[in-house]
Amino acid sequence: MPWQAGLEGRRHAARGGVRKRAAGAGARHQLVFADRLVATLIHLRHDLPHSVLGLLFDVDRSTLTRAIAEIRTLLAERGCAVPDRPGVRLRTLTDVFAYAQAEGVESRLDATEIQVRRPPANRGGRRAFVSGKKKQNTMKATVIADWRSRTLWTDALRPGRMHDATAARNEGITVCFQHFPDVEVLLDDGYLGLSRDHRGQAITPPRKPRPGALPGRVEQWERDRHRHSSDRITVEHALADHKRWKQLMRWTHRRDRLPDTYRALAGLVSDRTNNT
Repeated sequence: MPWQAGLEGRRHAARGGVRKRAAGAGARHQLVFADRLVATLIHLRHDLPHSVLGLLFDVDRSTLTRAIAEIRTLLAERGCAVPDRPGVRLRTLTDVFAYAQAEGVESRLDATEIQVRRPPANRGGRRAFVSGKKKQNTMKATVIADWRSRTLWTDALRPGRMHDATAARNEGITVCFQHFPDVEVLLDDGYLGLSRDHRGQAITPPRKPRPGALPGRVEQWERDRHRHSSDRITVEHALADHKRWKQLMRWTHRRDRLPDTYRALAGLVSDRTNNT
């Protein structure tokens, strides 16, 4: 499996060569897979310390740390569930656009920020995490949902200083728009650049009329903007589902572990919403 392959690769680099003992030697797991999965879900949901979980499962803290690191990576690699398609998972932005074009799904895209710990002083790139919107250190996730608030995809997290549209472009959304011309994505005002580059596909709210416009024009603009907001609100509901997991309310652990954690939680939320 990918996690085991990555682990063996790190061990190979640490040893500087092939293993000297036969496969199967070394410490055994003290928890069966089901217990490791349950412990990881408890940790993700309630953010309990590993030492507390060790007391609950009657094992050492290091055993729980190893189990959570393994299961979290496995959950992150699962991707998001596809409505009415058991066994099919969406893992990349290309997968989402292909599914949307094949099924005629109008997607909703938005970004959310999670507060993280401030990097140490005098470290390079320290300002990259300072969000201009939140005025605090954050990391930004881009999420796509459908019309029923079901999560379809989330990306690797970016530093909070990066603009929403830039984060989407870095994930290759421009190429996806070019290869899937029939896909429409509802966006907010933060993605006006994408709307200008991909008219008819990246759909943002209508622009406000100029001062002095006719009352009928203003009323029509208000109706159109309200309709767009009502259609796009489902992605906000999806983001709210993510934030119900305590670890995403405020991330207090190492920043390099947040991307896998967010993808794991997005996959779990997608499974739950597809069953409702």
